[in-house]
Amino acid sequence: MNKSYYIGLMSGTSMDGVDAVLVKFSGDTPSLIEHHSEDIPAALLRNLQKLCLPGNDEINRLGHLDRAVGKLFAKAVNVLLDKAGVDKLAVIAIGSHGQTVRHMPNLEMGFTLQIGDPNTIAAETGIDVIADFRRKDIALGGQGAPLVPAFHQHVFATPKHKRIILNIGGIANITYLPGNTDAVTGFDTGPGNTLMDAWIQYQQELPFDKDGAWAKAGTTDDKMLQHLLSHPYFALNAPKSTGRELFNQAWLEQQLADFNHLSDADIQSTLLDLTCFSIANDTLALSTAGEMYVCGGGAYNTELMCRLKQLLPHYKITTTAELGINPQWVEGIAFAWLAMRFHLGLPGNLPAVTGASRTALLGGKFSAL
Repeated sequence: MNKSYYIGLMSGTSMDGVDAVLVKFSGDTPSLIEHHSEDIPAALLRNLQKLCLPGNDEINRLGHLDRAVGKLFAKAVNVLLDKAGVDKLAVIAIGSHGQTVRHMPNLEMGFTLQIGDPNTIAAETGIDVIADFRRKDIALGGQGAPLVPAFHQHVFATPKHKRIILNIGGIANITYLPGNTDAVTGFDTGPGNTLMDAWIQYQQELPFDKDGAWAKAGTTDDKMLQHLLSHPYFALNAPKSTGRELFNQAWLEQQLADFNHLSDADIQSTLLDLTCFSIANDTLALSTAGEMYVCGGGAYNTELMCRLKQLLPHYKITTTAELGINPQWVEGIAFAWLAMRFHLGLPGNLPAVTGASRTALLGGKFSAL
């Protein structure tokens, strides 16, 4: 059977599910054949959230969850192939990002850790898996993130067009495509949905603020917003990356100590503006005008998109759907692309983005045999 497909697997900082995509490539141009999103079971999600913060019995929890997430990823692949009516023998490889549980690139001995055992995925799908994409970049002095700007450059860049690709997952990151491939840059701007999700989960036991409706019902407190924006991360120069290790519910609770007089909705509105202002500030430092294409879960938050447009009046702001890729599936396709790059022996990182000393072949192969 002719092998012609790749699969991308992505479970991001928001931990809102496992996205699986079946992709064909013509050069660097992807064609999305089928997609599937697998929910993370509640018990597994609780344990993953615990593992993202220091705690007791971490090694046993890590080992157990590594296998459990691997099995969940494999299930997502098998359901995807059933939906598509495609035989596993037609798939060249699965590109699995894994679930990040620690991202600490700025330590003296920086590291990043993703779980979701690729051996388990390979054994339960019968397909070769390419995984562990981030650690080679860190070994070369980089941040190991974000990795998607290399994909954005190949798929979305257009000569003489200044474009920003904004991905809003749990953490938000931007890729600046100035129309000159030598000047591409990208980095994490800070929180995306993670603090808003944490607050509404804590207050209302809802997974996320649909359409930003709760935030819209509140009023942003300028004093709290400026306090949050004073965090040193926002003043760092690129390359930089962050995650739940820094911006999490425990950190948020500390910041709220002086703002207990605010209503819950006002706090949610302020958290939404934290995301928007940090994105806008970094965007304007790159270019005062241009095109912005949004992907990730934040693309569906209508209040977030509205406030971004107010902060960036000289930008045309829409979603990546206008460029031919549904915003929900961009990151999944990016890891199918990275698997393809590995298979072809081509580098997958952009040193200008991550700070690595050179380009490199990212990932390792875990055979189904």
